[in-house]
Amino acid sequence: MLENENYPYKFDENRCATCEGNCCIGESGYIWITKEECIKLAELLNITVQELGAKYLFKVGYKYSIREKQISQNSFACVFFDLEKKQCGVYHARPNQCRTFPFWEYFKNNIKEVKEECPAIVE
Repeated sequence: MLENENYPYKFDENRCATCEGNCCIGESGYIWITKEECIKLAELLNITVQELGAKYLFKVGYKYSIREKQISQNSFACVFFDLEKKQCGVYHARPNQCRTFPFWEYFKNNIKEVKEECPAIVE
């Protein structure tokens, strides 16, 4: 069980498999990735950082985000999310944004929303 003293809930990692990737699927958004994270991800995929950028990232201002794939009219998934296995295909090199879910600042005031999205939330 993971907890953060700044949040009014805990996160039970053992429940992750029950949701089939709600944190990786849904409305379109940004999946921010740093230069250091790009290097780790490129190494995991056995490609260059330039290849990673060209195939899997897009630029937003001065930042980069991982591309998404559309899975229905209003639903998208991270390009690295394996829809058949219902799991992250780059789990060991996933960006910090993914590693810190559900302990995002936004959810401090939106507890109901994170509870609806994530079955691993425990009060």
